[in-house]
Amino acid sequence: MPRKALPAIFDRLRLPVIGSPLFIISGPDLVIAQCKAGIVGSFPALNARPQTMLDEWLHRITEELAAWDRDNPDKPSAPFAVNQIVHKSNDRLLADLATCEKWKVPITITSLGAREELNQAVHGWGGITLHDVIDDRFARKAIEKGADGLIPVAAGAGGHAGTLSPFALMQEIRAWFDGPVALSGAIGCGRSILAAQALGADFAYIGSAFIATEEANAVEGYKQGIVEGRAQDIVYSNLFTGVHGNYLRGSIEASGLDPDNLPEGDLKTMNFGSGGNTEAKAWKDIWGSGQGIGMIDAVQPVEALVSRFEQEYHTAYSELSGAIRRR
Repeated sequence: MPRKALPAIFDRLRLPVIGSPLFIISGPDLVIAQCKAGIVGSFPALNARPQTMLDEWLHRITEELAAWDRDNPDKPSAPFAVNQIVHKSNDRLLADLATCEKWKVPITITSLGAREELNQAVHGWGGITLHDVIDDRFARKAIEKGADGLIPVAAGAGGHAGTLSPFALMQEIRAWFDGPVALSGAIGCGRSILAAQALGADFAYIGSAFIATEEANAVEGYKQGIVEGRAQDIVYSNLFTGVHGNYLRGSIEASGLDPDNLPEGDLKTMNFGSGGNTEAKAWKDIWGSGQGIGMIDAVQPVEALVSRFEQEYHTAYSELSGAIRRR
C-alpha cells in the first residue's frame, strides 16, 4: 500500500526516532536534549506534578527550543510530544489538555484508550495525535476515532508491552493503514532503527536507552542497571501494576522478591509475609526496561547517544545497500 507523505512537522528530524515518554524519567532536561539532538522528545503530562507545573515545563521547553533554533539555523530542533493517559482514572486529563492547547503542543501521544473528542481537540490547535496499541484490533479502533498515527508496541518493549512479534504486528497494520507509524520494542541501536523502517515503520520509538543518559531523571542505580543489563535480565510480569510489563530483574530482586517465581495479579493485593517488600512501587522501585538494552554500555549525554545511533544507522544502510546491489 502506498504511504501518505509524513506531516511536515517531521521534516526537521536528524534520525527517524521518537523518544518515548518515560514515567518519572522524562522531564524538560531530557526532552530538550532529545529535540536539540534532532529526534522527537516526549514526556508524560503526569510527570509534571502538581498539575500547574505542566505550564512551567511547556513554557521552558518552548522557549529553550526557540532560542536553539535562532542560534542554530543549520540544525533546528525536532518537535516535542506530550503523552496523555486517556483512561478514565486520569482526573487531570481535561486540565492537561487545556494547558497543552495554550502552548500548541505539536504532537500528542495517547495511551490506555482512544477518544474521538481528544483527537478533535488536538487537531483544533493544529497538533497531531499518535496512539499506542498492542494489536491490530486496537489499532483499527484508534484510527476510527481520529488518531493520525499509530505506535505499535511489540514484544520486548519496556514498561507495559505487548507480546506480538514486530513482524506480525507491522504487516497486519500496514495491510490497511498508510499513515505515520512508530514501532516500539527492543530498539537500542542504529541498526534496529533501520530494521524498523524495513518492516514498514516511519520511526523507531525508543525509551530504555535514554534512561542511561545524563539528562534522564533516574537514580544512578537505575541507569547502571540499564548499562549492565541484557535481554535475559528483563522480566515480564503483571504483578506490579496489574498489567503485564517488562522490568529489570535486579530491581525485583532488590525488593525481596524472586523474579523467577512471581505470582500473577496485583502487588497491592498480595500477602508475602516476610518474604518480600510489598511497599515496592512500580517505576519508582521496580524499574521498567525493554529487551534492547544490550547495546547500551555507558551513561552518556543524549547527544552522544543519538550520534552513535546515527553512525550505526548509516553504516547499516550502507551495508544493506551493498548487499542488495550484489544480488
